[in-house]
Amino acid sequence: MTDRSPATAHTSHRPQRAHHWRHDLVELAALFCAVAVADALANLVVHGPSGPVMLVASAVALLVTAGFHTWWARRHSHAPPPGQAAPSDTGAPTGGRATSSEPARSGAGAPDAAPDPTTAGSTALWRMRTTVRDEPGSLAALCTALAHHAVDILTLQTHPLPEGGTVDEFLLRAPQELASAELTRAVARAGGHSTWIERADAHDLVDTPTRVLGLATRTALDAAELPLALRQLLGRCTIHSIPATTLTGRPNAAAHAPVEGVLESTTMRLRDPSGGAITVDRPHLPFTPTEFARARALVELDARLGPRVPRSQDVLTLPEGNEITVRRADGSDLPAARAMHDRCSERTLSLRYHGPVADADRYLGHLLSPRFGRTLAATTASGKLVALGHLLWDGDETEVALLIEDDWQRRGIGSELLGRLVSMAVEARCDSVYAVTQASNTGMVAAMRGLGLPLDYQIEEGTLVITARLDTATVGSGSTYRQQAEQRPYESPRHQN
Repeated sequence: MTDRSPATAHTSHRPQRAHHWRHDLVELAALFCAVAVADALANLVVHGPSGPVMLVASAVALLVTAGFHTWWARRHSHAPPPGQAAPSDTGAPTGGRATSSEPARSGAGAPDAAPDPTTAGSTALWRMRTTVRDEPGSLAALCTALAHHAVDILTLQTHPLPEGGTVDEFLLRAPQELASAELTRAVARAGGHSTWIERADAHDLVDTPTRVLGLATRTALDAAELPLALRQLLGRCTIHSIPATTLTGRPNAAAHAPVEGVLESTTMRLRDPSGGAITVDRPHLPFTPTEFARARALVELDARLGPRVPRSQDVLTLPEGNEITVRRADGSDLPAARAMHDRCSERTLSLRYHGPVADADRYLGHLLSPRFGRTLAATTASGKLVALGHLLWDGDETEVALLIEDDWQRRGIGSELLGRLVSMAVEARCDSVYAVTQASNTGMVAAMRGLGLPLDYQIEEGTLVITARLDTATVGSGSTYRQQAEQRPYESPRHQN
């Protein structure tokens, strides 16, 4: 039972006060007066010389009065009281700063707001970030400046700075003909500085909490998603995973990072849960403390969940009738990968690693780590590993590499692995992938050409670099399966080749 305060209880159970007898007399007298006035008007209308005309004139006067009152009420019903600003859509007066991250409209409550740009021709999406003073009226000035250019504010986030001031991040819909320089000048006149602006796309229409939750889900399902999640969370940036030890087994001095991480303007350094460090660089735009806290939360989530790789697999039938299984690989496949190395010829290993064959085993631990990319393994019906395909995150770029045991080459395994790796790169929103091989490696060249993508070739001292520009609408052979895999990336349908 909820306790009730004495004042509340008294108010809720207050008895009705009895009417005084004098009130009844006043009401009765008013009734008699009304009857007398009505009788006098009736006699005037019926017996007077112009009774019907007076009756019609009275009706017309009443109708005119009612119409004027309706017009006046509609015109002034939404006007704010004198000296008071109209509220904005974010729930805060336009005279102060809005602290909500909900979408705001640039013309809300402004009597001279520009018309909705969505009804005035084609529009463009922009992401804009600017720094303003953290004081009442700063946000109102920005919204007013944008409204004068018919710019609609779709989303708004505020990032308070430790040294004072606030970074406001907008997603804007502006007229197509409005240039970014004009937007920047308008913001500068409204008090914004250190303004950064770039074109946005449909992916940016998802609000930030929803996007962060989606990235956290992908990270929870697959440890290889952490670098990609950080890249999508922080925008255009360069991410490097630095291992704790070098290939020779020595400690890596550049891999040190405190548990709480380090934020230095355009660079953040985070401790990698799998060992080493993760560095994120964004020279064109400093990181805010809010972005640093979000990135650190994703890394902490990855650390709590530990090593994990989706255990889906697909069974493929080769043209000669043999079945192979394609699945994700990780560090647990290191012994099988070393055994495959021992079965491969020196030529096969040299075409893959472009260096001394004796050093090939040193790279396997790095290649199989989900922190540096994704690896696909092809195994026979007996479980023997016969091929590896790698998709490696290389800063802003993405590399693909294949190693197929000699006895299983020229059977279509390389093309199948390469197609799946490219689909993963498309899913990760990579702009391109490149393969480094030798000009004499006709098998790799044929597999890259089989993707059906635009290719660029660079040859230097016998080393061939093939770069494929990705297009999600045209991804080589087997694209039907890969489109299904993108929609259901953690299911394992059986696929017949």
